[in-house]
Amino acid sequence: MKKVLINKKTFLVYFAITLTVFTGALVAITFLKTSSNNEFSPLPEGAKGSLPGIGTFSPELSKKLQQELHKKGPSYQPRTHHLTPDGKPKYTNRLLLETSPYLLQHAHNPVNWFPWSEEAFKLAQKLHRPVLLSIGYSTCHWCHVMEEESFEDEEIAQVINQNYIPIKVDREERPDIDSIYMSAVQAMTGHGGWPMTLWLTPDKKPFYGGTYFPPRDGMRGMPVGFLTLLKQLAHIYKTQPQKVNLTGKQLVQVIQENLHFKKQKTSQPTQQILDSAFSYYQKHFDPIWGGLKGAPKFPSSLPIRFLFRYFKKTHNKKALHMATLTLKQMANGGIYDHIGGGFHRYATDEKWLVPHFEKMLYDNALLIKAYIEGYIISKEEQFKQVIQQTLHYIQRDMTSPEGAFYAATDADSLTPEGKPQEGWFFTWSSKDINRALSKQEARLIHAYFSITPQGHFEGRNIFHIEKPLKTIAQQLKIPLTEAKKLLKQATNKLEEVRRKRPHPFRDEKIITAWNALMISAYAQAAFTLNEESHLKQALKAAQFLKQHLYQNKQLFHMFNDVY
Repeated sequence: MKKVLINKKTFLVYFAITLTVFTGALVAITFLKTSSNNEFSPLPEGAKGSLPGIGTFSPELSKKLQQELHKKGPSYQPRTHHLTPDGKPKYTNRLLLETSPYLLQHAHNPVNWFPWSEEAFKLAQKLHRPVLLSIGYSTCHWCHVMEEESFEDEEIAQVINQNYIPIKVDREERPDIDSIYMSAVQAMTGHGGWPMTLWLTPDKKPFYGGTYFPPRDGMRGMPVGFLTLLKQLAHIYKTQPQKVNLTGKQLVQVIQENLHFKKQKTSQPTQQILDSAFSYYQKHFDPIWGGLKGAPKFPSSLPIRFLFRYFKKTHNKKALHMATLTLKQMANGGIYDHIGGGFHRYATDEKWLVPHFEKMLYDNALLIKAYIEGYIISKEEQFKQVIQQTLHYIQRDMTSPEGAFYAATDADSLTPEGKPQEGWFFTWSSKDINRALSKQEARLIHAYFSITPQGHFEGRNIFHIEKPLKTIAQQLKIPLTEAKKLLKQATNKLEEVRRKRPHPFRDEKIITAWNALMISAYAQAAFTLNEESHLKQALKAAQFLKQHLYQNKQLFHMFNDVY
């Protein structure tokens, strides 16, 4: 069992780091553009050890790793392609000693990973090496892609091990670290996301960063790959360290000049601020699909809830239309799980059709609250159905035996051949549907969820709604009551079929803040829908937090009972 407390002092220390982070990126970008010497000579490999490019671990560390591996037992399946003939992992690093599911996923990479620790930064200072910081989370699809392509690559691992101190951080376990370095990446690149990849000095100052990098030049449309960046930035750090540090110092002055915030006279936003926010959303609103124009599209609940409240305050019907249209289009789209309930992380297209398939607890909690506000105002039956189905999904698939809520489920799941593939658990072929249902049920499902032989995603179908059930019933020449009955029968059968598939990985961390959001969602739903069972669920989860995460007047960030 592991509890993590993030106290005020820790946060302020890390916040201070942000004063020195940003333009370090500019120096690296400039170096990459102007340096005429991009040659890289790898250091000679030391004695053959447990990881590429380094010597053996100390006897103490080796013993700890061996003991931990033994504790896993004979059923343990290491997450790596590098296996010995008897199925044991060829490589093991320090992350095996951690409790974070994300860090444990990387415990058998050939990379000499460290967790975030003073030990790692002191070693970087001692060896005069930069730090390679990689931040992600266990259910992130592109984190898995970068692991597969780069961190499992022995050539890349050797370059990292010989020239960097590599550190892995679970952004859900350490949101303080994630927030600071995400600000740095956004300042460098104009965007952010995960996996997040940064190059740091030993005193924690970033000098280059980004998100996902392909392993080699020219892959995935990117001219410079991760291996080239590793070599170039190692060379820059060794040959021009003064410029890197000087740029960081200059940046401190720039940021300090900009850190002057005007205090408002009141804690409430003025009408001018509210009108300005509404004008922004109105200008960027997608009038067809809802949400903001363009792609990708995130199902952000806060703009929707703002629009509802703006409508209540101003009676501006445009705000009401924007909010309700967005809720309807999200509920109709493939971003919503029409079989099992709950929302996926985000849509890759403007129509909310093709999602990245991970599901996050906090996304679903906030969206439930948005749909509750929408239901209170509009009395849309579809909104009520989404609320109930999503809460049922949380109770069924995301609730611990003690009543607390798990953090997330993965985007990837295993195919019948045992290979991980994004979205397999949630998608269907036309043949899958025909095998599972009667002819009449299959006919309705194909029509209502727009099922095609070719599919919408890698040859498979993502359930989504293009026309109301009433229209489909008319097209099929059946009564609406019969269509509703068939739809319920069919979706129940499909859910049973799906539950027999290998499920996506579930991250079972209990995160206090995310649980609080879901407790609030259950409580609001209980009050709005007059459902006592929702109130009982909220109380049970709240009791868990009080019992396990509130001690000595301190509230812990998370609980992870891994053993």
